This record gives sequence, structure tokens and C-alpha cells, in this order.
Amino acid sequence: MRDAAINLRALPEQRDLIDHAANLLGKNRSDFMLEVACERAQAVILDQIFFSLDSERFAQFTAMLDTPVSPNSGLERLMAVKAPWGGN
Repeated sequence: MRDAAINLRALPEQRDLIDHAANLLGKNRSDFMLEVACERAQAVILDQIFFSLDSERFAQFTAMLDTPVSPNSGLERLMAVKAPWGGN
């Protein structure tokens, strides 16, 4: 059962457009908007996680990952900071 409310205001033209699209799919406005918003949210999240490369760029990428890290004082300082969620 859905129990979390999401409220928003729209222009009448936007509402009418959404209603028209929802009707074409045999859905009500809420179901349509929730489905579309979730699809878009998943796409945004996946865009931040997954990426594709052609074989040449993939070879360059893996070569960079395999290259040993050179000394970096900024990185050393960062790694020495205790995580706020870690214990003592």
C-alpha cells in the first residue's frame, strides 16, 4: 500500500498533457506520473554508475587503473582522516 505522499503544482497545460498521455496508456494520472518519475530517476542513477567505452578507450582506462599511484600528500592526508561513522 502506498502511504508516502508526493505533492506538486503544475500548469493546467502540463496537467492536461500528463492526463492525455496517461489515458493513452490506460493509466490514471498518479500511476502514470509515478511510473515515469521512477523510470527517469533510475536512468539518472544508472547514468552516474555505468558508462560505456569503445575498445581503445577501455584499454586506456584499464591502463590508468593499473598504473601505480605516485606519492600524493593530499591523498595521504585524506586517507588519514577518520570517518565520522567509524568508532574511535
